Amino acid sequence: GRPGVVGVKSVAAYRTGFGLDPARPSPAEVTRAAGRWLARGGGRLDDPVLVRDLLWTAVDLGRPLQLHTGFGDADIRMHRVDPTLLTDWLHLTAGTIPVLLLHCWPYQRQAAYLSAVFERVHLDVGLTLHHVGPARAGAILAEALEITPFRKLLYSSDAYGVAEFHHLGALAFRQGLAGLLQERLDADELSLPDALRLARWAGRDNARRVYGLPGGPADDG
Repeated sequence: GRPGVVGVKSVAAYRTGFGLDPARPSPAEVTRAAGRWLARGGGRLDDPVLVRDLLWTAVDLGRPLQLHTGFGDADIRMHRVDPTLLTDWLHLTAGTIPVLLLHCWPYQRQAAYLSAVFERVHLDVGLTLHHVGPARAGAILAEALEITPFRKLLYSSDAYGVAEFHHLGALAFRQGLAGLLQERLDADELSLPDALRLARWAGRDNARRVYGLPGGPADDG
């Protein structure tokens, strides 16, 4: 692989949505689709066959694959970006690469379901938290963690532009997760050492494991 590259990202949600044939397209299908795309001058890559081929190419690369799911810019059609539309594709790719469902809103519960039933699927609510802010971050994380295993939850801010977005994303995640863990401590569902361990998993260790970063164990799924 290319030095320094720890994963790849797909914006299929923006191009076609997830209602795609989950099967790997044949070389002949890809050739015909590429010909059609080039004949119209290239540009925005929204041919479903080519998008499918790119998803399977990501699998072949063997790197973790981030998939934008849920809300985004105005060119997204929300009914097409429900991550459960990926279910058949996830069955076909089971046991290959880690798949990270990013952002997710308003489908964080659907993403949580997939992370619970597919061993290599993980959840990262990402930019959702700096959109809803610290006051609502706990509610979003609570829904995401209803069935998501703690070893499957990752943090990112997905921030860009001004540095304050990175700070706001981190603040929202920390406050939201701390509040949820405190509730479980108060209910005697967790010990303090367990709560601190789960916070380290979500805030740091899960990402190190999944992306194979220094300081983390090899990814075990």
